[in-house]
Amino acid sequence: MDKLKKVLSGQDTEDRSGLSEVVEASSLSWGTRIKGFIACFAIGILCSLLGTVLLWVPRKGLHLFAVFYTFGNIASIGSTIFLMGPVKQLKRMFEPTRLIATIMVLLCFALTLCSAFWWRNKGLALIFCILQSLALTWYSLSFIPFARDAVKKCFAVCLA
Repeated sequence: MDKLKKVLSGQDTEDRSGLSEVVEASSLSWGTRIKGFIACFAIGILCSLLGTVLLWVPRKGLHLFAVFYTFGNIASIGSTIFLMGPVKQLKRMFEPTRLIATIMVLLCFALTLCSAFWWRNKGLALIFCILQSLALTWYSLSFIPFARDAVKKCFAVCLA
């Protein structure tokens, strides 16, 4: 468990610069990090579900859906900041192995909001929300060793 704490908090490297000492001195306790992660992730799920329910509200439903669903997914991604810290989270998001997935997630966030507010196209907003979920799933799988390879093999077997 200690090794997991060190890896997620970024303490697994031997680099002991002055900046890392400042970050460690001002960081949250492990229990507080877990509570923050759970709270932020739960808020994300609730916002996404609320957005789905609000889709059926007349006139403003599409706008509410796009905002709440996208905010829920952003909160879910942001919840891992409590585990890793903001700097390490951003570094890991833009690593070569998950760069395309990160760009797709961010692009789908933007396109969902654009289709709701500027284009006012309900069908397109739903398509971008589905793509948002798929991109977020692919992005999340990139943090689990060999998960994306397993999913690719599973689809190859199912399609063959």
